[in-house]
Amino acid sequence: MLSLVVNMLASALLMGIAEGGVLEHREERIQHGRPLSDKQEQEDYDHDAFLGDEDAEYFETLDPDESQRRLGIICDKIDKDENGLINLEELQKWIQFVQEREVREDTERQWGERNKGQGEHVSWDSFRKDVYGFIEEGGEGGYNFQPMMDRDSRRWQKADSDGDGKLTKLEFQAFLHPEDSGYMRDIMVIETLEDMDVDKDGSLSLDEYIGDMYKGMPGDNEPDWVTQEREMFAMERDKDGDGFMSFEEVQQWIIPDDFDHSLAEAKHLIVKADANGDSFLSKEEVLDQHDMFVGSSATQFGEVLRRHQEF
Repeated sequence: MLSLVVNMLASALLMGIAEGGVLEHREERIQHGRPLSDKQEQEDYDHDAFLGDEDAEYFETLDPDESQRRLGIICDKIDKDENGLINLEELQKWIQFVQEREVREDTERQWGERNKGQGEHVSWDSFRKDVYGFIEEGGEGGYNFQPMMDRDSRRWQKADSDGDGKLTKLEFQAFLHPEDSGYMRDIMVIETLEDMDVDKDGSLSLDEYIGDMYKGMPGDNEPDWVTQEREMFAMERDKDGDGFMSFEEVQQWIIPDDFDHSLAEAKHLIVKADANGDSFLSKEEVLDQHDMFVGSSATQFGEVLRRHQEF
């Protein structure tokens, strides 16, 4: 969604930082209420929501029969009342389980990497030296990482709820996953505006809104979904009709009030896969829509399929 055009050395440095867990919390804009614009992006989103985003390479090694078999076992696990059908509540709870596990395990992993014997806290100074120490050593490789460090510093201060300059594990989780912490909402909106507000006037124009999601070439015909997004901007995003999305309007877009991501995703999957229209999913219906749930070559999951001993 966002692209960093840097030289080869800077790209290598970015990859190293991402593996350490810093860019990971920034790569995907928080979009709990944001509609996904093209088919592939929606499929990837469904895969992540249904199974998590780890070990795509592992899943791609499975042959279709084995993939179908494992998906069937997951259906059995979701079907808590064992009536052979997955209802909305069961699917929602499964998606919540996947989301919470992803956040918990990512926090535990990165806490282990960053804590380094500091007890119940991680200090900003330690984190900064660990992640951005190469800047002080003159190793930016032609790319200016200072704004990135400043952005992390601001998010760190926001996550530091007691203002002691150190983060507990819970505060560290808020730093990594602000979408799950109510008091981090403002920082999410600020970061989204920084990424998309090209002219830095504090609001999003239609061109900035479209430009973040679609990079067409001159003379290209716009896809239908882009036209739909233009209409959505005018009818839904720009509430006051002034031609721009304000801070508050951006907030309602990416983190709308009372929006339940797991419920929305569960409803979406049922609508897409419920062939007989009974508002339930049978195992057969899920397997018939294998690609939507798990089958795309671009999907990012596999950990759930791998970790259960019953496979």
